[in-house]
Amino acid sequence: QVQLVESGGGLVQAGGSLRLSCAASGRFFSGYTMGWFRQAPGKEREFVAAISWSGGRTYYADSVKGRFTISRDNAKNTVYLQMNSLKPEDTAVYYCAATPTGLPVDIRQYNFWGQGTQVTVSS
Repeated sequence: QVQLVESGGGLVQAGGSLRLSCAASGRFFSGYTMGWFRQAPGKEREFVAAISWSGGRTYYADSVKGRFTISRDNAKNTVYLQMNSLKPEDTAVYYCAATPTGLPVDIRQYNFWGQGTQVTVSS
């Protein structure tokens, strides 16, 4: 079992930056792929980024590529999402999630989820 708690959300102006953190508890964090997803009001939850258990592989949605960076510190059981050049369309609740296999973008392949943290980007 893995428990996930996100933090770092808030209100920021367009062009600004935020860093989200996801702290994990449980024995097997270092063996899990970690992902970030987001859900805007009235929209489905969508993939943002994922990072392999070692941190050696990452994958990004086209909409955030070049602006967002996912990283992890297995010693701290924490995964991060550095978000730069934020746009109003990045406004959403951001969730971290964990899966034991692969580097999936499919929400259904993630087994564990946090409660989410709100990110609001003003124009």
